[in-house]
Amino acid sequence: MYMSSVIGAGVLVLPGLTAQIAGPASLLAWVLLSLASYPFAYTFATLSARRPESGGVYGFVREAFGARAANVVGWLFVLWVIAGAPANTLIAANYLSFALPLSRVELFLVAGAIIFGAFAINYRGIVVSGRVQVAVVASILGLLLAALVASIGSVRAENFVPFFSKGFLPVGVAAALIVWSYLGYENVSNIAEEFENPERDFHRSIVLSVVVISLLYVSVALATIGTKAYEAGVSVAPFAAILSNVLGQYAATGTAIVALLIIFGTINVYTAGMSRVVYAVAKGGGFPKVLVNVDASTGVPNRALIMLSGLALGSLFGYYFLNISLQTALLIPSGAAILVYVLGSAAGIKLLKESGLKRLLPWISFTISIVILPFVGVLLSASIVMIVLSLLYSKLAKRD
Repeated sequence: MYMSSVIGAGVLVLPGLTAQIAGPASLLAWVLLSLASYPFAYTFATLSARRPESGGVYGFVREAFGARAANVVGWLFVLWVIAGAPANTLIAANYLSFALPLSRVELFLVAGAIIFGAFAINYRGIVVSGRVQVAVVASILGLLLAALVASIGSVRAENFVPFFSKGFLPVGVAAALIVWSYLGYENVSNIAEEFENPERDFHRSIVLSVVVISLLYVSVALATIGTKAYEAGVSVAPFAAILSNVLGQYAATGTAIVALLIIFGTINVYTAGMSRVVYAVAKGGGFPKVLVNVDASTGVPNRALIMLSGLALGSLFGYYFLNISLQTALLIPSGAAILVYVLGSAAGIKLLKESGLKRLLPWISFTISIVILPFVGVLLSASIVMIVLSLLYSKLAKRD
């Protein structure tokens, strides 16, 4: 669940896109961001192991800064998932269109089917959802590793020189893009209450997931640059070119399958985590009390799950009728996500009493979040509106 929370469509798109921006030096950005991902993972995992409860970052912020700040986190999480899930499922549907000719209506139907599928699996309970994640992650890693192994013979040392072919500044731009590939370490905190042994399992999970994901990302970037696959054209083409070493003429189909698996896995695990957030926030008074309900047989917060999935499908319909661009659809949840990281890292600074270098890790997480926040631009206003609505609701609920 940790790995599939983090591995998203970025592994297919960003190695090629960043290589086009910064040349071979984009590899440096991948390595630096891989190292920087550990403070995020460590902060949220340590907070979760310390006090495992549904809601994750919501619970940490509530303990550190009080109910109103925690409610802000809950509302930002909702914006994150209802805006981000449709955007990601549309990416999967667009990848599928490389293998099958799909109309615009069919693209949106595929996207809706992914959201509904994640809802149906999670309605059965976290055990079923977890087993699905194991199968999905195993399939993703198998296909990606096969592509990487097959591309080794095509890697040429001369493709890495000159290393700074585009200059130094583009490396920073590449890093700003790559950082989105490492969001997700906060999500597993949302289901901490359902871990059998949180203190042991969280730290074991973050070490394994950080190592595996970092090696995977850097390896794909190496293959993309070493084979010059990023010169293939559109952003999807670099990965398709790598995969063609394994599947030949079936590369488009293979890319579509990998994309569907990756994005379904991400939507599935976020549906599980965010429904627990909605439940926890409603329990604390930040959402209507009608959402405080858990199915006795499955342990699923079913009303929260229904609300969240329904709103995500509603957003998908909105994207269709308003013709929202994919860039806009991705930047809106990105702004909410970074603000959640700012508040979560601040909670880590206040609550964690680690010694030595470990005490600096929440500060590193906080600093990175603050630095990348301005890159969201004017679309950060969506998150600001959500914060205002949260504060208004908290005020009215307290008055009642």
